[in-house]
Amino acid sequence: MKVTKVSDVVSGPNPHHVDARKVYDSPHAMGVVITLQPGESLKKHITPVDVFFYVLEGTGIVEIGDEREVVGADVLVESPARIPHLWKNESDSVFRVLVVKVPKPTEETKLL
Repeated sequence: MKVTKVSDVVSGPNPHHVDARKVYDSPHAMGVVITLQPGESLKKHITPVDVFFYVLEGTGIVEIGDEREVVGADVLVESPARIPHLWKNESDSVFRVLVVKVPKPTEETKLL
């Protein structure tokens, strides 16, 4: 068994310049915990694979294609491959989301 404490994982460099901790990496899938401080956001981007997001903490705004939704903890959001999307934290508290990419991407995420 492998147990990973998210707070022990070091945030890696990413094009969004936010706290992004790769907590799971296998040949089949990848999991990253993203933490957005108040006022932070991801840049609009396209992921080459399907992604699902599970909101761990706080309230944030997700935009996928032409849709926009305010979501909070214990919500799962699906995002199909190659559809522009982003996350924003316009609240006064921390917003954390688990990002799972399936299958593991072999191409880079493309910023728009």
